[in-house]
Amino acid sequence: MKKLYLLLLVLYSAAIGAQTPLTAELMWQFKRISEPQVSPDGKLLIYSARSYSIKDNKGASVLYLYDLEKNTQTVLLDSVTNPMQARWRPDGKKIGFMCAKEQGVQLWEINADGSGLKRVTNISGGINWYKYSPDLRHIAYGQDVKLDKTVQDIYPDLDKVDARIIDGLMYRHWTQWNDYTYSHVFVATYQEDNLINTGKDIMAGEKYHSPLHPFGGEEQINFSPNGKLILYTCKKLYGTQSAYSTNSDIYVYDIDGATTTTLKDCSPGYDNEPQMAELMDGKVGKVAWLSMERAGNEADKNRIMLSDLYAADGHILHNDAQDITKDFKYSVESFVWSPDKDKIFFISTINATNQIFEFDLKSKKTTQITSGQHDYNAVVPYKVGKTLMMIGMKNSMASPAALFKVDLKGTETPLENINSSLYQNIKWGNVVKRMVTTTDNKQMLTWVIYPPDFDSTKQYPTLLYCQGGPQSAVSQFFSYRWNFQLMAAKGYIIVAPNRRGLPGFGSEWNDAIMNDYGGQPMRDYLSAIDDVAKESYVNKDKLGAVGASYGGYSVYYLAGIHNKRFKCFISHCGMFNMESWFGTTEEMFFAKNDNGYYWQNTANYEKNSPHKFVKNWDAPILVIHNEKDFRVPISEGMQAFTAAQSLNIPSRFLYFPDEGHWILKPQNSILWNRVYFDWLDMWLKN
Repeated sequence: MKKLYLLLLVLYSAAIGAQTPLTAELMWQFKRISEPQVSPDGKLLIYSARSYSIKDNKGASVLYLYDLEKNTQTVLLDSVTNPMQARWRPDGKKIGFMCAKEQGVQLWEINADGSGLKRVTNISGGINWYKYSPDLRHIAYGQDVKLDKTVQDIYPDLDKVDARIIDGLMYRHWTQWNDYTYSHVFVATYQEDNLINTGKDIMAGEKYHSPLHPFGGEEQINFSPNGKLILYTCKKLYGTQSAYSTNSDIYVYDIDGATTTTLKDCSPGYDNEPQMAELMDGKVGKVAWLSMERAGNEADKNRIMLSDLYAADGHILHNDAQDITKDFKYSVESFVWSPDKDKIFFISTINATNQIFEFDLKSKKTTQITSGQHDYNAVVPYKVGKTLMMIGMKNSMASPAALFKVDLKGTETPLENINSSLYQNIKWGNVVKRMVTTTDNKQMLTWVIYPPDFDSTKQYPTLLYCQGGPQSAVSQFFSYRWNFQLMAAKGYIIVAPNRRGLPGFGSEWNDAIMNDYGGQPMRDYLSAIDDVAKESYVNKDKLGAVGASYGGYSVYYLAGIHNKRFKCFISHCGMFNMESWFGTTEEMFFAKNDNGYYWQNTANYEKNSPHKFVKNWDAPILVIHNEKDFRVPISEGMQAFTAAQSLNIPSRFLYFPDEGHWILKPQNSILWNRVYFDWLDMWLKN
């Protein structure tokens, strides 16, 4: 027994010794888990895992089937099929999914044992998403409909012209120019043995999108439990009106009557993701949805509204909606009904972590289910007999997404993790929560990430991470671009403060950034780096500041006010000249809400635009910007680089012609990281 123990100890030590630091190449080997879905009987789980090939510069998905009773899993659909949006059919007998196997992207079905593969739709041009009705009488699906005229449509004789005639804003969005089409909701009769060749456009002739462009999906459209109604999200505004407003509403389409009404009690802001439930007494169908109260504020508190919608006889009701999160001070990320429709589970950011909460419809009480230094980003409730359970998708700064069983007490049981073998062979740095006192005597939660094998007797170069958004939490995310563990593996300490303007600390903290981009948030950044720099293991002569989007703005701004703190900067897709940015961005409600019009709110632009402080720049700066970024157009990065070069400040410009606001392609990501770390090492390690 003693010899066996020694052998195991040697093997364990060898395994530990074989661990390697995280690299960008290793990071792209992780399979990215998403879309967990439990079968109606609570016995089987399906989920998607996307893998990427650096050589081929693309990714593909695999669909896994997990037996929740046996704790075993198999591949149901491989990467050649590349399935999308896999969902259990309401009767649990088949699994629907989309793929581009034949005739474009169509709906297919397969049995849980891998047999019975067949195509369900034959829609000309393919579909964007799909949804089964609970009674399996219909499916809803999405398709783009051309409603705008091109120059060639207007002037057929000018068939070689490459031009646009534009009469209003929102002519381009995030990464794409308007392609003259609009995403519409269609409904078709579902018959298991017959191909669906066509459906009815329930938004015929309307120049609006449902789901909302460009990131909305099938979660924004749902059937009523009786299968007679379709509830869909739409912002029925066009052109410049659409650019200046967040006012989306919930619409109710009666399939039999072919009529559309607006759900009562929609707010002036975003109303989104309607989900209906027929209560156990069978008397009333209730609808819950996400709602933001204030028009134009994309980062307003997201509430859960609850209302009756129809009675047992099918009569449509419009009772006054109630905000069930009225006494909950945090914003809701997503929600789902329990199987018995007596609870609503939701995810919210609280104190820089994403946790699962429960709202009980009987007691009207909200309870926090999970806690800890992690993020839950998906929750799927299901029943095992009479026991209510959940599948949660969880990650942290030191671990990519994995699936867990979670009970109502918050007890977590990990499922078999397809990333385990890779994860266990990597050295991870320690992540520590640190409370920093700000200049106005507030307590600011700041994450500090240390290098693997950290030695407090040594000194380390240290990076201030500036978060984008500007109202996006520095939670326990595992990023495939701004990966803190990757930076730590390169020998850097990272300081990541939850500065003013970030969610998870109440509306007052979240709203404090408005009209003050360059004020208290900048002082918060400096408070964080100054506090951590007091530690003996921080090399105060080797500090850098990095960030993207508003974080890139922050880097440009700090470069003009940092008072010799930093030795180098890196800004990715940051706003540089706030006036020119206002005139070239696309979602005007965001720009107007946070800063106002530059020709009216002149003092605000004067004090908050980084380009006003360029004369104080004195440290090397790397500018990264992407051609297809229409949120922060490339001219912002070009202006910053021109300023640095004109001032003879050491500077470099990394340009990506095929990326938008993010870096999504594998080889681009590898290059991004190589240039990023080359720049940091040049100025902070030499």
